[in-house]
Amino acid sequence: MEARDIYITEHDLTRLKQLLQVGIGSAERDRELLDSLRSELDRAHIVEPATVPHDVVTMHSRVRLKDLETNEEMLYTLVFPAEADLEQGKISILAPMGTAMLGYGVGDEVQWRVPGGNRKFRIEEVLYQPEAAGHYNL
Repeated sequence: MEARDIYITEHDLTRLKQLLQVGIGSAERDRELLDSLRSELDRAHIVEPATVPHDVVTMHSRVRLKDLETNEEMLYTLVFPAEADLEQGKISILAPMGTAMLGYGVGDEVQWRVPGGNRKFRIEEVLYQPEAAGHYNL
């Protein structure tokens, strides 16, 4: 699957870079997750919060995803690691799925690696995006 353009707000970029700095001395598995996030940030288009497209997944966005193998639909909110709680549908940016969806938009197909191979999903809808709602400091 070819990499598409992704968009990240300046505000999210600043906080995510801080997260990367804190994780420098992390365990091997965590370093892999941090490296994956760093790669995404390196290729992203950085935009002002007020200009990010409203159908793009930013931090604290609530999204509806569709698993392209099972057709199962899932609702997740993309959050920082300290806020993660899968029972409440809050997925960490450092989870492979969280990193995979950051910066992508409605209609984009995204994949991430799991122990059994790769999983693919499509972003069906951004139900809430802080920037679209005028909440620029979440």
